[in-house]
Amino acid sequence: MHAFRAAVEERRIDDIADMLDERVVFHSPVAFTAYKGRDVVHTILRAAFDTFEDFSYVRELNSPLDGYTALVFKAKVDGLDIEGCDFIHETPDHLVDEFTVMLRPMKATQAFSEKMGAKLPSR
Repeated sequence: MHAFRAAVEERRIDDIADMLDERVVFHSPVAFTAYKGRDVVHTILRAAFDTFEDFSYVRELNSPLDGYTALVFKAKVDGLDIEGCDFIHETPDHLVDEFTVMLRPMKATQAFSEKMGAKLPSR
């Protein structure tokens, strides 16, 4: 099991900051521009985990030769079913340096975007 997945499933959200490279890049499913930096990305991830209801990973796909892991999840947002995937890339030192999230369907993604927008300061 990937260390990031274990931290999420055990609700050890504070431990995630230590898993992030200082220059981590986060590609949001609802923002055009990527977010950069450990503190910013950790804040976003914390808000996301507080936004999702009944979050659970259902599948883990690893590509150890190039450092990528895909974590497929299901959750709810305002009672709407949402599915997604976290695409994580790690450095040779096992720090996350790239994190991309995909979400579906659109209605639940819009609800997620609105809730996240209320929790995070604008750029």
